[in-house]
Amino acid sequence: MEIYDTRAEIASRKNWFLSLVVITLVTFGTLVVLQGVAMALIPTLFQVSLEELIALVNGEYDIPNGRMALLFTQGIGSGLGFWVATWICIRFLEKAELHWASQRSRVNLKNLTLVTVITLGGMLFNGLLVYWNSHLILPASLAELETWMREMETQLMELTQYLTDFQSIPELLTGILVIGVFAGVGEELFFRGLLQPKLQGYLRSPHWGIWLTAFIFSAIHVQFFGFLPRLFLGALFGYLYHYTGSLFYPILGHILNNALTVLLVYAANQGILDLDVQATDTVSYPGAGIGLLVLILGFLYFKKVNQTRDEKLDQSI
Repeated sequence: MEIYDTRAEIASRKNWFLSLVVITLVTFGTLVVLQGVAMALIPTLFQVSLEELIALVNGEYDIPNGRMALLFTQGIGSGLGFWVATWICIRFLEKAELHWASQRSRVNLKNLTLVTVITLGGMLFNGLLVYWNSHLILPASLAELETWMREMETQLMELTQYLTDFQSIPELLTGILVIGVFAGVGEELFFRGLLQPKLQGYLRSPHWGIWLTAFIFSAIHVQFFGFLPRLFLGALFGYLYHYTGSLFYPILGHILNNALTVLLVYAANQGILDLDVQATDTVSYPGAGIGLLVLILGFLYFKKVNQTRDEKLDQSI
């Protein structure tokens, strides 16, 4: 029941390949341009030179204001970038309408509560997927590929740990804004708001569209040993949109997942919690089991509530 209304020729099913190519090029170009804008502003805003910024990306983390500079770059070049790219594609290329008034009318307290419960259950269960994925072992014939993948994963993990090692409340709030809000809104607008309904139309299947979108969503993060948990989250957010017709729910779930993770990492780093949120070598099976139970029960009730509402709306028409 995704809301995506367009009659533009490029959005028709027969032009599916051209449409996806154009969207990819526009999105990539938008991300590059905004990344460049962010990098141009960093020397003035944070007194970090471009050489120092490149050094930060390469693992030299002892640069003053480095964390804030990287967060600013990520927020503008990625979170805001997806937001702007989606707006350009929908407004100018596809001349589509997302009917925001209708989407807002579908927001209610019961669904907001259920999405919160479902997301929390999903986060608990996702710990098991993180553990399984991190212990992936490729066949011996692909040993060199596995070595390269693990080196990439280590570099990205070190960068993530640096970004989330907040040393002050302003850094923590910036992290929540960038990693939670900007990423949650921007990525959901693009993947669930734009890409998912298009793929569902092309494939003539809501479920294939949801899972293919989730696959792409996970793949663009280029973290091979975190692919499965992101695939799961992408599909979960996709179904939240599919059964409600409102992007407010996957956006809420995405922000809650990211922001709560940031808060837990901060609490662990500050010694408030005896918990290593970013560890992948252990897993709580009872916690994952409870999370799965909460996720299943919450999602089944969520689906029932929204399908019942749609049936009542159909009868009133």
